[in-house]
Amino acid sequence: MERRTFIKTGLGASAVVALGLAPRLVRAAESPTEANPWRKFEAVTRIEVTNPSGVTRVWAPVPLLTDTDYFKRGGDTWTGNAAVTRSVKDARYDVGLVYAEWPASEKAPVIEITSRFATRDRAVDLDKPPAKPVREDRAVLARYLEPTLLIPTDGIVLETAQGITQGIASDADKARALYEWIVENTFRDPKTRGCGLGDIKTMLETRYFGGKCADLNALFVGLARAVKIPARDVYGARCADSAEFKSLGKGGDISKAQHCRAEFYLNGYGWVPVDPADVRKVILEEGGGLPAGLADPKAQRARAKLFGAWEMNWLAYNYGHDVRLPNSAAGPVPFLMYPQAETAEGRKDSLEPTSFKYRITSREVRG
Repeated sequence: MERRTFIKTGLGASAVVALGLAPRLVRAAESPTEANPWRKFEAVTRIEVTNPSGVTRVWAPVPLLTDTDYFKRGGDTWTGNAAVTRSVKDARYDVGLVYAEWPASEKAPVIEITSRFATRDRAVDLDKPPAKPVREDRAVLARYLEPTLLIPTDGIVLETAQGITQGIASDADKARALYEWIVENTFRDPKTRGCGLGDIKTMLETRYFGGKCADLNALFVGLARAVKIPARDVYGARCADSAEFKSLGKGGDISKAQHCRAEFYLNGYGWVPVDPADVRKVILEEGGGLPAGLADPKAQRARAKLFGAWEMNWLAYNYGHDVRLPNSAAGPVPFLMYPQAETAEGRKDSLEPTSFKYRITSREVRG
């Protein structure tokens, strides 16, 4: 079975063979061209907390705070009946959110947040050094080498990363080896709730390499950090149809379209996009599943493309881990990709938008 390919290679498998399996992809330069225009979007998050008790609080992520060469903020506005509403920023992980609070007397809490943003497709050609080398602040790079609660960088994570990259000299080739190992050894598990948790230590200890994007891409991030390559998850949501892969797009109601991506830092090139989890999603979901698995031409195209490129039919939220929600009575969330709510009875289940109740919609803004 395709999903059990991890049995064949094991934790200590050499990455040299895997490196030869995916075709190389020559990518367009990142500079703006008519073929890679900016696209404008609007996303609306409407939250109506059902069965409120005591003080009700809501936290909703908003688009990435810092503009990049592939993503730009257009601002957030909101309406509703909250007694307190304010924007909150956590600069450490570029987390932005809207916080709203209602008194116990409010029996129908509601808030609607409209976020505007622009995107354009992103690609980094590792075979062609940029004319102007990209540099990142050392403090930022150090931050994205640190462990988190669910992404340790020692023990079995370090051992696995060292086994995969043994004998490989450059960071670019090490990152490629880690990407190929994940594509080869993991599978998308449709039974995983939401996008998964990203508990990579448990994945490696149990040797159960099934999950979704927050699991498989966190595995890349943790393994990269373990061998001293700065890497980070980027949490967000699909916001439009894909031009190439039907399974990798979603427009209209995107309440359950959350998707985590990953990137690593390479001297001179800056942050390089990757998404091994979406390779496994293509294999599972394209055309009812690809019987040939990784050998299928469509899977091979996804595998080549998603090391170094992202199609930007996607809304980026933040890089946050172990996010503490202001005024929350509960502990931090592993990441902030879904709206969150609390009442006197505790934190609501953010993976159940119909019972919570929230709805997120997106549309492309023409002209």
